[in-house]
Amino acid sequence: MEEQELAERCRQGDSLARKELYEQYAGRMLSVCFRYAGDRETAEDLMHDGFLKLFDSFDKFTWRGNGSLRAWMERVMVNTVLQYFRKNDVMNQSEALDNISETYEEPDASTVDAIPQKVLMQFISELPAGYRTVFNLYVFEEKSHKEIARILGINEKSSASQLTRARATLANKVRGWMKNNI
Repeated sequence: MEEQELAERCRQGDSLARKELYEQYAGRMLSVCFRYAGDRETAEDLMHDGFLKLFDSFDKFTWRGNGSLRAWMERVMVNTVLQYFRKNDVMNQSEALDNISETYEEPDASTVDAIPQKVLMQFISELPAGYRTVFNLYVFEEKSHKEIARILGINEKSSASQLTRARATLANKVRGWMKNNI
């Protein structure tokens, strides 16, 4: 079934269309949730919560061409995760920052390309929740520090600092992986 028809049938409450939507997009939505949550069990719970929100809010979806359904679904999933983080005060459960430098040297891009995507995503999932959330919003959602600060209820400098520390942590992990595998 085409994306537009699938969306319209879901809007009408068609159970078969909802099942098809879930089967077609669950893997992608789980990846989005996992990228933020950092562990599979929480990501699965958040994905299921996100699908429930999707099914309840199809009246808010506007078809804008191919890919608009997936983009809308991803936005709902990200918002579900962020709502969970705010509710559970995840952003304020920060880890000790003493060992993480504010400056770092980025690994060479050509060598980073040699690292399997699964390994890179694992490195991201291992970041502390605050770093991981800011990193994801900045890199994958292309939000500015001002937008991230508003979304997460932190100040812009905290967003920038957490991004820098996330990048430094990832750079160290990449260098370690390259040293052992290339």
